[in-house]
Amino acid sequence: MKLSKKGEYALRSLINLGIAAEVGRSLVQVSELAESEQLPVKFLEQIMQALKEAGLVESMRGKFGGYRLAKPAGKITIGQVVRLIDGPLAPIGCVSQTAYEKCTCPDEAHCGLRMLMLDVRNAIAGILDRYTLADVVEVTLRKLRRDNVPLPFSPEADASPTSPVRLPARHARKLARHAGVARLDETEGVLHQLLGDYTI
Repeated sequence: MKLSKKGEYALRSLINLGIAAEVGRSLVQVSELAESEQLPVKFLEQIMQALKEAGLVESMRGKFGGYRLAKPAGKITIGQVVRLIDGPLAPIGCVSQTAYEKCTCPDEAHCGLRMLMLDVRNAIAGILDRYTLADVVEVTLRKLRRDNVPLPFSPEADASPTSPVRLPARHARKLARHAGVARLDETEGVLHQLLGDYTI
């Protein structure tokens, strides 16, 4: 499974809406979401519309309008969002629970590849369906607070002279390519933050 850009942007935006709710912001404009994550506004508007149609976010129109979560973050699983935007989690159709497709194998019941891919699907679904948007928001906020980073969408972040200045997305991507990719160590994942040491 590879998360599409659309899926990535949807999840990043939902996490930001969850953070906004936690810091007392009732509505966030699409332009603010796009700016905070350096995302293309027009593409994000389409994604937010899909999330709205699925009942995950709601919007208010007008000058002071914007988006907010339509239900508590604890009721939105990451797997639900990924399936909505990117479709089934299964790496091959014959192991999908939501979009089964017969494969070309003549003996599906005894196919070693199918058995292996079923384990892959189960591992992915087990993680994505176990954790909610609230879990990810909690870990994100904990890490921001630990590192003394102003919380996004909070009054302190708006007033802080040390708030990081965001570059336009095009320039940020260019700089990131030249700087190399920052590696995460295994202790920085959501699972480790919530559960400590774990095995799949």
